[in-house]
Amino acid sequence: MDVTEDLFGNITVTPTRTGSLGDVNQNAPLAVRMRPRKLDEIVGQTHLLGPGSPLRRLADGAPMSVFLWGPPGVGKTTIASVVSRSTGARFVELSAVTAGVSQVRAEIDRARAELARGVKTVLFIDEVHRFSKSQQDVLLPAVENRVVTLIAATTENPSFSVIAPLLSRSLLLTLNPLTGADLGVLVDRALTDERGMIDPSGQRYTITDEARANLIQLGNGDARRILTYVEEAAATATALHTTVITTEILTQAVDRAAVRYDADGDQHYDVISAFIKSIRGSDVQAGLHYLARMISAGEDPRFIARRLMILASEDIGMASPSTLSTCVAAAQAVQLVGMPEGRIILAQAVIACATAPKSNAVIVAIDAAQADVGKGRGGAVPAHLRDAHYASAAGLGHGVGYRYAHDGDHGVVAQQYLPDDLVGATYYRPTDHGYEAQVGSRLAAIDALLGRPEQGSTRSTESTQAGQRSG
Repeated sequence: MDVTEDLFGNITVTPTRTGSLGDVNQNAPLAVRMRPRKLDEIVGQTHLLGPGSPLRRLADGAPMSVFLWGPPGVGKTTIASVVSRSTGARFVELSAVTAGVSQVRAEIDRARAELARGVKTVLFIDEVHRFSKSQQDVLLPAVENRVVTLIAATTENPSFSVIAPLLSRSLLLTLNPLTGADLGVLVDRALTDERGMIDPSGQRYTITDEARANLIQLGNGDARRILTYVEEAAATATALHTTVITTEILTQAVDRAAVRYDADGDQHYDVISAFIKSIRGSDVQAGLHYLARMISAGEDPRFIARRLMILASEDIGMASPSTLSTCVAAAQAVQLVGMPEGRIILAQAVIACATAPKSNAVIVAIDAAQADVGKGRGGAVPAHLRDAHYASAAGLGHGVGYRYAHDGDHGVVAQQYLPDDLVGATYYRPTDHGYEAQVGSRLAAIDALLGRPEQGSTRSTESTQAGQRSG
């Protein structure tokens, strides 16, 4: 049974395919027909295609296994098929979504038998991050003994989704999203190449400059997507009895650009990271963009609300303490109201957080305190602060000499509160941002009443380090 695959990796009919890749039927989808046949036809990834590069050596038959990590539609499956063509090897393809351990073992056994006959095998595994640890373990001996040339594709960071022994025996190659120029090459090629689009009368399609620019923007770095759009736009043009693809025709062919966001993969982490960092940086417009992106992609609004609550303490804190209340209220309201109206509530919380004065003094304070505890600092609780609510406590000195704070002027009395080995330790250093400036003034007055030394700069080394935290 034939298996059709598009230019950059969609496989249909069956998860496995063996043998060399033959010529493509002219009735096949455009993305299938335009699939590169050699490395020089691959668009983009110039950082991986230079002389002496791993991919060049792999195509020349060098024994190695590689992991191809990158977003959808950038050429992972294409690279694997081109390598198999270049080396004349058997090409076996498995999808980690459907293949089980028994199927992986069967293909490795077949590869071992073929190798005994002098025939090498390229084993391509799509979405390898979906393989369990036991399935990945099965691949280890075959990779280590070079029974197969493993080319594994993943949209998730292999450092987190692939077992270390397998990754250490392979090269990790990172594929980049295609640029606008790369996509432009694909559009032009699709309209001029002999394998490309030709109308029923045998004429070539053309595209206006405006429509071409819009098409490239809609492609959003994905070759598979842009070739699908070209094909649909050409079909729409034919229905309208023209061979010129205009912006109006393109609009009819493409309802809207699909949101580039994988809720289970790297883009999930990349977008939420950009979301947090934009709000931390007080860019309300960017914060709203990433919020809209997550909502459009179907992200769980409760997850977004949780991250906003964390940000309200970590990055705003006492500079605007009411912002945390706003975020908590937003989280509760979203649960009560639901979507799509919940998007308005989340947007209000984003705007409140982005426009609030910023301070990371709270997280710096608790991190510093925990660091001291982690180092073993913090001796016995001073005797006068210990629990004195049982009969023999006074005999042990518990509570003796304790001064009740409300008996002192301003409700503050000077006495030792920290353990002996931490006397003088300072964790919370308020900034002069927003309301925290008032907190700082009050804290200075409290320190004076407690007889504590005047604190130095509000920007400590720990604060600088905390400011470099990722979202």
